[in-house]
Amino acid sequence: MPDVVDKQTRSRMMSGIRGKNTRPELLVRHELHRRGFRYRLHVRGMPGVPDLVLPKYHAVVFVHGCYWHRHPGCRYTTTPGTNLEFWIPKFHRTVEHDREVIAKLRDQNWRIATVWECVTRREPIEEIGETLGSWLRADGRMLELPDLAPSAGLNDLDVYRQTSMRKVAESQPDHDDPTP
Repeated sequence: MPDVVDKQTRSRMMSGIRGKNTRPELLVRHELHRRGFRYRLHVRGMPGVPDLVLPKYHAVVFVHGCYWHRHPGCRYTTTPGTNLEFWIPKFHRTVEHDREVIAKLRDQNWRIATVWECVTRREPIEEIGETLGSWLRADGRMLELPDLAPSAGLNDLDVYRQTSMRKVAESQPDHDDPTP
């Protein structure tokens, strides 16, 4: 399938995509700050340069874009129709890098939360803030909002409804598999 825009337009569009201070990240940051949590932003000395680092809670928060970080089962995780020999390895490297970063952070005993872009579009930010706040005050090792594990016979929306805002780490034992 050929691209619907010319090369210059596509280049301009892609250059406008930011890695820091994205809308979902700003929503999460402002809500946590409103709830009294203080954090450091984009700490370069840490594996993966987390979006938020909360030293008091020994926790990090990643706000991942569903498209770039390949959120499993999410409708925003699409694959371009052209130049697949470029995109597939690029996405694979991103997912592998995420796994490596989580493994390194876990080895350093950091608590890790991942907030996916789609949850910031679907859920009120107050609910996300409440869930993150509860997790930070508790002792769970990992949290993923939302957890969209593929389920047989259910479409993505059904899976989302069943697993929305589930606290992954508090319901599952800590194990050696660092998958995000």
